[in-house]
Amino acid sequence: MVHLMNKILKMAMALGGLAMAAQAVAQVTFYENDSFQGRSFTSQRPVNNFEQIGFNDRASSVVVQGTRSTRWEVCEDRRFSGRCVVLRPGQYPSLSAMGLNDRVSSARAVDRNARVADDRYAPAPPPVQVSQLVFYEDEGFRGRTFTTDAAVANMRRSGFSDRASSVVVRGNRTDRWEVCEDRRFSGRCVVLRPGQYPSLSAMGLNDRVSSARAVARNVQVADERYAPLPVIARDYSRRKNERLYQAEVTSVRAVVEETGQRCWVEREQAVQERGSSVNVPGALLGAVIGGILGHQVGGGTGKDIATGVGVVAGAAVGSQVGRNGDAQQVVTQQNVQRCRQTGAQARPAYWDVTYDFRGQEYRVQMTQPPGNTVTVNAQGEPRA
Repeated sequence: MVHLMNKILKMAMALGGLAMAAQAVAQVTFYENDSFQGRSFTSQRPVNNFEQIGFNDRASSVVVQGTRSTRWEVCEDRRFSGRCVVLRPGQYPSLSAMGLNDRVSSARAVDRNARVADDRYAPAPPPVQVSQLVFYEDEGFRGRTFTTDAAVANMRRSGFSDRASSVVVRGNRTDRWEVCEDRRFSGRCVVLRPGQYPSLSAMGLNDRVSSARAVARNVQVADERYAPLPVIARDYSRRKNERLYQAEVTSVRAVVEETGQRCWVEREQAVQERGSSVNVPGALLGAVIGGILGHQVGGGTGKDIATGVGVVAGAAVGSQVGRNGDAQQVVTQQNVQRCRQTGAQARPAYWDVTYDFRGQEYRVQMTQPPGNTVTVNAQGEPRA
């Protein structure tokens, strides 16, 4: 009997070891768009030519999984040649920071015993974010705020019941939050994914949210329960040991809201034919709330707003179209301007800023007027 028990115990330990080993398998997942969006592919083995899997020069973000000693080398040419960088475990929401956006052609795991020079490593990935909601009293992420990382059965206790007009969901790509119009998660509810929602009007919940809670990862959610896709903000916080520069501001244009009208931008799907390659200039940059705003800006009307919304549409389509010349029907995300009447006084919604860095012109939209310069990295991306 004792012998049988020992045998069972050894088998259980062996199975447990296998389970732990499976969890620690070194693998890499590439995504077609920034912030882990779009098509993806995962590999645990070397890939010497991304063309063979239809992903050559397409990757814009990447996740590396494994133990602390796991490392992956990604290269701009096939067979691990050309410029290569080494990635540690973590989430890299944009390959632009390492100069490899849409340029990766091969990848392989680095042997655990291999020595790697410090200058070959990519900037350290940003830390994994705690899942949380940030509600704003006004559209476009303005006014008073209320932040929570735990379930709130009744927002009246926080003085924020039926007050929220915009919201930001922070966290990993698998995080989801349910927001409801009645307390204790009842009444009409919608599920939000990570990203920025500049107006709750799009989902019929403006000034109507009374409770909110996180959705467990293993819970299945029907498609119709999800809110419209959020706007994805790129991360412009400074990377570890990243060298920063000052780029000269060449022009500033304030985009104002006219008295009597309030406008915002919402995302919606559009089906179009993909023909020859389409490319929207990459000099229009993304966003960080509180300093730099990109195509998720939710305000502004009047003479200048036509230009602002034109930039919005270009940025949205540019991230989905133009990967190759195959003629096929594709579903893209586009931004559409909505307006309503309001008694608010005219004020700047954002500042459209143009700056020059190393002879190239860039544009970015900011929540505050800039000084004479904008802080950027070596690729000309702004840093906040």
